[in-house]
Amino acid sequence: MTDSNAAPWNWEALINLAPPPRNPVRRAVSAVMTIAQHEESPLPGNEEVVVQRWYGTLTLGPREARRELSQQLAPLGLSALLQQGRRTDEALITVIPALPKPADSRLWLAVLLFVLTVFSTVFVGGQSATGFSVADGLIFGGTLLAILLAHELGHFIASRRLGVAVSYPFFIPMPLSIFGTMGAVIQMKEPAPDRGALFTIGVAGPLAGLALAIPLTFIGLSLSQVAPLPESNYFLEGNNLLYGGMKWLIFGRWLPSGGQDVLLHPMAFAGWVGLLVTALNLLPAGQLDGGHVLFGLLGRRQGEWASWAVIALLLGLGFVWSGWWMWAALIFFFARHHAPILDELTPLTPTQKAVGLLTLILFALLFTPLPITVVP
Repeated sequence: MTDSNAAPWNWEALINLAPPPRNPVRRAVSAVMTIAQHEESPLPGNEEVVVQRWYGTLTLGPREARRELSQQLAPLGLSALLQQGRRTDEALITVIPALPKPADSRLWLAVLLFVLTVFSTVFVGGQSATGFSVADGLIFGGTLLAILLAHELGHFIASRRLGVAVSYPFFIPMPLSIFGTMGAVIQMKEPAPDRGALFTIGVAGPLAGLALAIPLTFIGLSLSQVAPLPESNYFLEGNNLLYGGMKWLIFGRWLPSGGQDVLLHPMAFAGWVGLLVTALNLLPAGQLDGGHVLFGLLGRRQGEWASWAVIALLLGLGFVWSGWWMWAALIFFFARHHAPILDELTPLTPTQKAVGLLTLILFALLFTPLPITVVP
C-alpha cells in the first residue's frame, strides 16, 4: 500500500473542557475581522465543548490575523482555524479548545517494523522458479526499501523543519504479498500552520522517493534482458509513460510486444514497485500526498471535489483492474477529507505553485491504469 499523511484530530482529549468564554473571543476575532455572523455548536460526540464559527471579512492578512489570534486566544486555552467561508470572498474563523501537546512516538516500534520489513522484502525478492537467491533478495529488498525510506524521510524532515510534530515512519511487512511490504505510514500529530506547509510536507515525500526510484529503475532495466514471454504462470508489470519510455530508450522499442518483454533484474522490479507506490501516493485525493498538493494549489473546496472525482474514476477503472475498487473504498472511508490546518487562506508562493504543477505532471507520467496482469 502506501503511506498516508493523516492528521488525527484528537477530539477525545477535549472531554470535560468548559465552553469557551464569549466576550474575550469576540474581542480577539474583532481585532482581525469585520464580523458578519456568529454561530455556536457543540462538538460532535461531546456537547460540553463548544465550537464557535465567525464569518466575515479579514481586516488583516491571513498570516498577521493568525498571529494576532494566537496571541489573544492561547492564554484562554483556545486555538483558531482560518478557513474559507461559504463564499469565495468570505473568511471563516473557527475557534476550538487548544489541543494537548502531541505524545512522543514509539521509536522501538518503528525500528522493529523496519527490521521485519527488511526480512520480508528480502524473502519475497529472493523467490524464483529455480529456488531462493539471497543475492536477488538483498538487491530487491535494498532497492525497494531505499526508495520507500527516502520517501518517508522526505515527509519526516520537511515536517521537522517546519516545526510540525510527526510520528516516525512505520513500515508494514507483508511476507505473503508479491512486494513484501504494504509501504509505510507516517502521521502528522498536529495541524500544519498553513497551506504552504501542508503542501511542502506532502510533496517532499514523492519527490525524495523519485530522486532514487528513477535512476535505480533505469540502472535495473539496463541490467535486464528482453526474453520471450512464458506460455503460462507469470504476471506482467503495468506500463506507465515514464516506465515504458525508459524501456523504449534502453531496448529501442515499446515492450511488451511481439511475444517478448523485459525479464526484470531484481533492481528493476524494485524500482518499478517504487514508481507504482509513488503514483498511488500522488492520487489527488484527500489525505494522500497528491491530495495535499491539490489542496495547496486550489484550496479545500476544490480539493474535496477532486476527491470525489478520483473515487468515481477509480470505481470505473475497477473494471480494468479490480484493485482500484479497494483503493476507492480506502479513500472514501479513511482519506476523503483533508487534514485540518491553521490557515487555509494564505496561498502558495510562485515557486511552490511551479513545484505543484511539476508534481501533477509527474503523476500523469507515473499513473498505471493496469498495474498487474496475471497470466495463470
